[in-house]
Amino acid sequence: MQDNLNVLNSDLDEDTLKGKYLTFYTDNQLLGISIADVVQIVGMQEITAVPEFPSYAKGVINLRGIIIPIIDVRLRLKKEEIGYNERTCIIVTNINESYIGFIVDEVNEVTNIDNENISDPPKMGSDYTNTFITGIAKLNNRIVLLIDLKKVLDEKEIELITNVN
Repeated sequence: MQDNLNVLNSDLDEDTLKGKYLTFYTDNQLLGISIADVVQIVGMQEITAVPEFPSYAKGVINLRGIIIPIIDVRLRLKKEEIGYNERTCIIVTNINESYIGFIVDEVNEVTNIDNENISDPPKMGSDYTNTFITGIAKLNNRIVLLIDLKKVLDEKEIELITNVN
């Protein structure tokens, strides 16, 4: 399955990808994910709704014969739902050997972020740290929330949405 889609990172080793992040906007917030987690970026496509999916899981797409469940990052982060436009993209990732697509408002760029420009996320409450924010980066006078897409969904949610194959 991996060979059919993995076009971004197919010839790159882990050292080459270290410190590289794909940045994107969701609800006017600049977010970043490790480029190593990105399989492909595609424009918005027709999504087929799936009964019993959570509200943030919009359905599935057929990308070159592979059925990929689609998560709206906006809805997963409890933001207001908006209509999709020409800048809306789907970031396809591989989580636990399953492809999952994440809808974002707009892809920004691939950029290097050095470790010295990354701070730990703030503590929430006494000892709780937001589970999917891995760091807060400073990039050209902007703040980028670095997130781990593998932690945006818990194991049960991943199992639920990936069992459509």
